[in-house]
Amino acid sequence: MMKILQLCNKPPYPSVDGGTMAMNSITQGLLSQGCEVKVLTVETDKHPVRRELIPSEYLEQTGMESVYVDLAVKALPAAFALLCGESYHVKRYVSEAFAAKLREVLEKEQFDIVHVESIFLTPYVPLIRKYSDAKVILRAHNVEHLIWKRVAQSCPNLLKRWYLKHLSLSLRAYELEHIGDYDGIVCITRNDADTFRQAGCRKPIASIPFGVDSGELPSVEVEPDSLFHIGAMDWLPNQESIRWLLEEVWPVVHREVPQAKLYLAGRKMPAQWMNATIEGVSVIGEVPDAMYFIGSKKINVVPLLSGSGIRVKIIEAMSIGKTVVTTTVGAQGIDYIDGENILIADTPEEFARQIKRCLEDDAFCNRVGEAAARLVADQYDERKLAVQLIDFYNKRLEI
Repeated sequence: MMKILQLCNKPPYPSVDGGTMAMNSITQGLLSQGCEVKVLTVETDKHPVRRELIPSEYLEQTGMESVYVDLAVKALPAAFALLCGESYHVKRYVSEAFAAKLREVLEKEQFDIVHVESIFLTPYVPLIRKYSDAKVILRAHNVEHLIWKRVAQSCPNLLKRWYLKHLSLSLRAYELEHIGDYDGIVCITRNDADTFRQAGCRKPIASIPFGVDSGELPSVEVEPDSLFHIGAMDWLPNQESIRWLLEEVWPVVHREVPQAKLYLAGRKMPAQWMNATIEGVSVIGEVPDAMYFIGSKKINVVPLLSGSGIRVKIIEAMSIGKTVVTTTVGAQGIDYIDGENILIADTPEEFARQIKRCLEDDAFCNRVGEAAARLVADQYDERKLAVQLIDFYNKRLEI
């Protein structure tokens, strides 16, 4: 039985956003294949551990432990990092308390693999090497610096754009310098894997996407002429995409299909939208059951303009037969066929046209959604992907 220590930069359970869903998918997939998984996670003010919501079975299976780390942005350390050209994104994760707990876990138990979720926990790799003979694998959910580069490029405020550009450059330098610290890298998309290879990374790299549990969901009545977007709204690319949707796309859709209704959901919804009155738009913020919400609506709109990795919410929506209208950026990492199992639109005019077609042609909309569900069942089942991940682990252990 393979024994794995999974280090997480935020609690993987309960899953509240795409990143936590991706981590929990790894946990569940490995457990389903008979692996022993120990979870050690950072918890923060933004992402606390809510033990009252965690099933006792999960806690028993994973032995999950957490350490609080203060990730609040502080002016002086941020300025010092700016002057020194260091990545403040990464420095915020350095914690004596987390290092002490990690050392305690490594001294108490032996592991075959230490699976590190995100580049932000890379400062702990030397400690892992010192107290463990395990192979250390990075799960790269994104090419992190590319997200901040794209956000910076679209920022209208000149001073903020300059600072975001600095953040992206310092993160790029750290990411490309330290990715070689690992014994292997598991990217979530082929594009991300190619980016690391082109940057000179010579460590073994695999591309294994996000997986979902293909179990059946309870039936739910679908509201006609309904569109939805769901995502963590404290993530800048999501804010950028919703702003574009409301300002550039929705006025056209609402004018041409006035009965259409757009629902915006997600934790940390900005007050500017929660308090806004927009004709045809319902802003509901965090929902108690994300999959029930997704199931109750017809068309998933994901107008992402910046980002890296794979959009977990798109895979989830596709898994239950929802038609997805998104951008090329939003669909990256998904092995799609435009017009067959997803609809791609990169301009406001094209985005509105694709939405209108789905609203006016039920047969077409249903056909795309059914093809999407088949694609996910075939390529994005978490158990199948866990087998690929274990195979990658085993090849690293043989070296």
